[in-house]
Amino acid sequence: MFFKRLLSLVFFLVTISVSAQIQEKQLDKLIQETLTTFDVPGISVGIFKDGEVVYAKGHGVRSLTNKKDMNANTLVGVASNSKGFTCFALAMMIDEGKLNWDDPVRKHIPEFQLHDPWVTENFTVRDLVTHRSGMGLGAGDLMFFPEGNDFNVNDVINNVKYLEPETSFRSKFAYNNNMFIIAGEVLKRVSGLSWEDFIETKIMKPVGMASSKASYNRVTDKSNIIDAHTRAEGKVIQIPHDWSETANAAGGIVSNVPDMLTWAKFLMNDAVTESGERLLSEAQFHELWQLQTPLKVSATDTYDSNFRGYGLGWFVTDVKGGHKQVYHTGGLIGTVTQFTMIPDLDLAIVVLTNQMNGMAFNTITNTIKDSYLGYEDRNWLENYGKRNADYLKYNDSLKAEVYSKVKKAKTNVTIPDPNQIVGTYTDDWFGDIIISHDGKTYSIRCKRSPRLFGELLPYNATTFVVKWNDRSYDADVFMQFTFNEKEEAVAATMKYIAPITDFSFDFHDLELIKTN
Repeated sequence: MFFKRLLSLVFFLVTISVSAQIQEKQLDKLIQETLTTFDVPGISVGIFKDGEVVYAKGHGVRSLTNKKDMNANTLVGVASNSKGFTCFALAMMIDEGKLNWDDPVRKHIPEFQLHDPWVTENFTVRDLVTHRSGMGLGAGDLMFFPEGNDFNVNDVINNVKYLEPETSFRSKFAYNNNMFIIAGEVLKRVSGLSWEDFIETKIMKPVGMASSKASYNRVTDKSNIIDAHTRAEGKVIQIPHDWSETANAAGGIVSNVPDMLTWAKFLMNDAVTESGERLLSEAQFHELWQLQTPLKVSATDTYDSNFRGYGLGWFVTDVKGGHKQVYHTGGLIGTVTQFTMIPDLDLAIVVLTNQMNGMAFNTITNTIKDSYLGYEDRNWLENYGKRNADYLKYNDSLKAEVYSKVKKAKTNVTIPDPNQIVGTYTDDWFGDIIISHDGKTYSIRCKRSPRLFGELLPYNATTFVVKWNDRSYDADVFMQFTFNEKEEAVAATMKYIAPITDFSFDFHDLELIKTN
């Protein structure tokens, strides 16, 4: 009798487990509704579970221009999901005895300097890839963001010394792409290969990521690749691809659902390929997913997490019942992606999109994840949908209020005259910003980043609004001037108008001095 009851209990639990997992038709419906709710043209989704791909589909269109269907094989820039590859590559060099995580960066890049001399000498390779430099969120990202500037890797290495820290060294997490760019240079110098060649030949090829490339410019067949899209002036539009090759080590990889699931399978098989080849020692692979920089867990955390933080190229946390989750997200102008693994469940979820709305991928990932963790339906679509609508409304209201004041400022007698502010303003790491006046309107352009140009609009006695010509950036800023006793501008600072502005538009880090 006991044995029969035990069998019945096991059968019941298995039945509950299977029935709790989201079914294909349900997921299809969810993704279609997600496209509509968040105004995303196309999304591709993949699920790997217990050694098999159980879902791999595209929904919507890859481009609003050509209207071609998004499918599982559609290529997407995975952005910062590239960081895990960079750290894996560095770990391979450690296995070869060419590098250590705690090597000073200057051992491999002697010219490397930060703002503080002591930090410079003690800054390690591990510090490059754990977002604990002391610099602020996204500090220096304007050296590669948006595309079209003339900064290269050597410029990044030379210029980071001008970025002043916001906190003490190793005391706080603050996401930093430039440190990963420098980590890519470390890889190049110790391996003798470019970051791109190393990633493709030493990782992608043996893992079996046949369709993936280490950078957008290496994709020769673009017949099935997304176009980027974003919301501009209240409407989703197609925009040009935007990613600087300088930053490939931070976010350059282009991939698709099958290849990202292949990467997940490889990682959850302890870095052993399908052919049985181990690409990384057990010790180094274990190191990648260890907590390096802690992050707070919210008191209202929705996954009953006990810890959260950043490892080596990965975020790590625990979810319901202590399951370790390893994950990352990625964002370019016009696309966002999410990659999630729960190794002890042999579960991986990939969501790739062609519109920059993170609430869309969170809706899909959380719903799938919940179905495997046994949570009741928490209706993420409705929750995130409302949050998204409220957030857009809030940001739009801030911008509307600012531009309302801009209209009124035309009659403000305290607005500075052109001869008070026109000229060249220089920042140590970003270079020159030039303000001119044609007798009617002001213009502003960034000399080293020529796609950043626009109109300067009077706002009040000390402040103007920078309205960038490319409205897809959604990155308009206040520009506040400092005047001397002759009422001549001598310096300026910037800050964003609305929080929706991507943190990589780090205009707030500029310290502009008028040079002529």
